Amino acid sequence: MRTTRVTVAALAAVAALTLTACGGEPVKPDAVTQITGQSKAGTATVLDRPFDKPELVLTDTTGKPWNLREQTKGKPTLIYFGYTNCPDVCPLTMSNIAVAKKALPKADQDKLQVVFVTTDPERDTPDSLGAWLKAQDPSFTGLTGDFATIQAAARKLGIGIEAAKKEADGSVVSMHGAQVIAFSPKTDEGYLLYGEGSTVDDYTKDLPKIIKGENP
Repeated sequence: MRTTRVTVAALAAVAALTLTACGGEPVKPDAVTQITGQSKAGTATVLDRPFDKPELVLTDTTGKPWNLREQTKGKPTLIYFGYTNCPDVCPLTMSNIAVAKKALPKADQDKLQVVFVTTDPERDTPDSLGAWLKAQDPSFTGLTGDFATIQAAARKLGIGIEAAKKEADGSVVSMHGAQVIAFSPKTDEGYLLYGEGSTVDDYTKDLPKIIKGENP
């Protein structure tokens, strides 16, 4: 399969654009880790320098502390930063992953960890986040907590997010990157990046290999 080099500048531009995914004016990412990799024929970018899994302890939907590194160690994991009041890209992204996951054999479904980290912790309480994710897939893990902690973790993964703010019409918008990062069960490193345009078919095709820690 032919691959094409993706430059740091190109991926930085993509990150900036995806910050507008849930509405509002464009926001320039600040202090976001730079990314290089190879773009496959689909939508996955295989990263030249995989991400270390961030040290992140937040609160899950049951109200208990949840340690990202410890509780996903050795497991194929997808991580996405978004918020439950997002009108478009967040529910679509999680729905696409949920549908693709159901196409996996049951044993592989049980292995896959899908982690949704809110970018709007003030409104996304454990209860509200849990109810929203249950409608997507009850097995998905939802995390909330201190915004500064969440933002720092996202930036280490090349994802820019900004604090939620009220617009002129009274709506509250949380600006965030729309990338999904896949972590390998072999290395516990984030080695694949999916953009906003990734479809159910993309995830359905790639998840069997992600389960094994292979490139799609």
